[in-house]
Amino acid sequence: MSPKIAAAPKSPKAPSASETAALRAAHLMPLPGPMFAKPVQIVSGKMQFLYDENGKEYLDGFAGVATVSIGHSHPLFVSQLKEQIDRLQHNPPLYLHPSVGAFAARLAEKAKTVNPDMEVCFFTNSGSEANEMAAFVAKAYTGRHEFIAVQRSYHGRTLLTTALTGQHNWRNQQPYPAGVSFTPTDYAYRFEGTPEQSTAAALRGLEMTLKSSTQGKIAGFYAETIMGVGGLITPGRSYFTQAAEMVRKHGGLFICDEVQAGVGRTGEHYFGIKHWGAMPDILVMAKGLGNGYPIGAIITTRRIAEAMKGLLHYNTFGGGPMAMAAAGAVMDVVESENLAANAAKVGARLIAGLRKLQLKDERVGDVRGMGLMVGVELVKDGKSKEFAPELTLRVVESMKDQGVLVGKGGLEGNTLRIQPPLCWTAADADRTAAALERALKDV
Repeated sequence: MSPKIAAAPKSPKAPSASETAALRAAHLMPLPGPMFAKPVQIVSGKMQFLYDENGKEYLDGFAGVATVSIGHSHPLFVSQLKEQIDRLQHNPPLYLHPSVGAFAARLAEKAKTVNPDMEVCFFTNSGSEANEMAAFVAKAYTGRHEFIAVQRSYHGRTLLTTALTGQHNWRNQQPYPAGVSFTPTDYAYRFEGTPEQSTAAALRGLEMTLKSSTQGKIAGFYAETIMGVGGLITPGRSYFTQAAEMVRKHGGLFICDEVQAGVGRTGEHYFGIKHWGAMPDILVMAKGLGNGYPIGAIITTRRIAEAMKGLLHYNTFGGGPMAMAAAGAVMDVVESENLAANAAKVGARLIAGLRKLQLKDERVGDVRGMGLMVGVELVKDGKSKEFAPELTLRVVESMKDQGVLVGKGGLEGNTLRIQPPLCWTAADADRTAAALERALKDV
């Protein structure tokens, strides 16, 4: 297990939160502000804990938006990055460097657990870039340009990945590239019927989208294993195998977005899609792959990758030595500390605690997810299932005041996102469930 935390790490004296907020407002482009009514300023962290400028400790239940996988300032992670920066901080793809090929081989070996033909990687700086690159490869391989994505999805902030995102509040860069259609979400909680019927309906929707919204032959189908920004919506167990088969019949590739679900977060397996037994043609990774260091990646088969021959493409920082040191350290720790197994164990305890609360409070409408990728959908009451975004904001604020940080998501903004570092303990899971229970009482 991860090292025990003794005390908050020492940090230089920081300005107050209000001073920082004023500088941000004065000199940064207008963007969504801090998520809390009373903003928290984080100046240091250690494993699953964060600390503000006054030394107050917070249990991190959001991991920098599902990005910190092995823990803040994990000693092995820090030592490997320090060692690398002392030798060489940047090396473009124009020159050879031993780390990029070595890590690509390790990552491809992991990917063989979901598709035995996976062996080729391409590295980027982010999940948005990696999803964009996946589209480039799919178009080159199939000779087609049409894609299907899932309603309520989120795939990034580049022009094409915004077009692939199925949420109106993120779709603010019109006009978009042509050729993206959307298919219904397998959203069992909001379906009038059983979970199995929800999956069947979503698959019928995909078939109709293929037949009615495309020319019948597509480049690819994008799907997140579990939706992150979309509110941790988790498809039924038969969804991906049947969806992938349907897409391939229409000439397309199954592009599996593991930006948030990868690196063991869903428990037991390095890739979340392994739980569904489906075989992607392209895997997309980022976030937890670098534990906060910017990196994205796609992994695919040799046959598909060969389509890129003769097409000039380049990424100045993709696969650089610092990124490879970060990703290598993450893989080392996930393996040596059995963090995927820990995510399964602690996640099961968290879900059990949240479901006990669900039985006591009808505002806890749904508890879903897998491993340490858990969503709690809050509603006004159990009968109407009316979305409760204002309640969610107040709950997140109350939990923050109790020293537990969680996120929020969903198209309607009413789902708590609990996606912590994978070094969480059973005590952390219990503390979070208790903080939610108290927050619901307080509001």
